[in-house]
Amino acid sequence: MKKRMISVLLLSMLCMPVCAACGEKNYADGTYTAQSSEYINDEEDETAGNGYGVVSVTIKDNKITDCTFRTYELDGTLKGEEYGKENGEVANRDFYNKAQKAVAACDQYAAKLVETGSLKEVDAISGATVNYSEFKEAVKAALKQAEQ
Repeated sequence: MKKRMISVLLLSMLCMPVCAACGEKNYADGTYTAQSSEYINDEEDETAGNGYGVVSVTIKDNKITDCTFRTYELDGTLKGEEYGKENGEVANRDFYNKAQKAVAACDQYAAKLVETGSLKEVDAISGATVNYSEFKEAVKAALKQAEQ
């Protein structure tokens, strides 16, 4: 009797991690795109940091297999290599470096989501916290579309 109870106890302990996963959501295979709300900086320089993020999440067999994240100015201009420049020139090196750090964080956020498979495992990157908020919002919206 004791051996049977111990066996049942061990078996139930081994199954716990599997059973804990039962509460996870199921997602349909496909690619889902979502946009964050617009962020408008409330400082005097109204162009600094304004914009929104767009995420594309691909799901296969209930796993995130690919993700891209890009941020855009309010007028729809992609924040890329030119982001942080004025008229094509680097007028303020500090601002340009910060802007480019935020652009680079987009790829890092997307890669971490694919690597871990969980938005909870993606941490904010210093200097790119607005992008982080936009990323989280857009990913949640994309995953909501994928829910079965």
